[in-house]
Amino acid sequence: MSFPAPFDRFEGEVRAEWIDINGHMNLAYYVVLFDFATDALFDAIDIGRQYKERTDFGIFVAEMHTLYRRELFLGDRVRVKSQILGSDRKRLHLAHEMRHSGSGESAAMQELLILHVDLSIRRVAPFPAEALERVSAAATAHAILPRPHWVGRRIPALRA
Repeated sequence: MSFPAPFDRFEGEVRAEWIDINGHMNLAYYVVLFDFATDALFDAIDIGRQYKERTDFGIFVAEMHTLYRRELFLGDRVRVKSQILGSDRKRLHLAHEMRHSGSGESAAMQELLILHVDLSIRRVAPFPAEALERVSAAATAHAILPRPHWVGRRIPALRA
């Protein structure tokens, strides 16, 4: 299986209903755009919606970190570059970077820990062999990419 490294096939546009009282895109919609990019990646690996309908297995996010770098405004177009940082029998570790399509500036980054879930019992479960093969092939294709410097960051504790 040949898989693009990085995976950068998702583009989106800031919608009017996403603009908040400060005149820029509300933080929640950065997450929406990243979620659309995750869906595109998972569809390419065949662990997305059709996979769920065929197998009754799904994908849940267990942890998410989002870093905001640049404001986005109505009509701005963005492209999201996605990278599989690692995988095992039950999990995926992903990184996304959102860039403004016009300027190329980084707008936001997101790191995700993904779990594979058996929806019939609502518990984490191993990928079936064929799905694991596809996930592993995509992860192997991405293993050549440099690890983003912002992955694994923590919010520093503030003292009162």
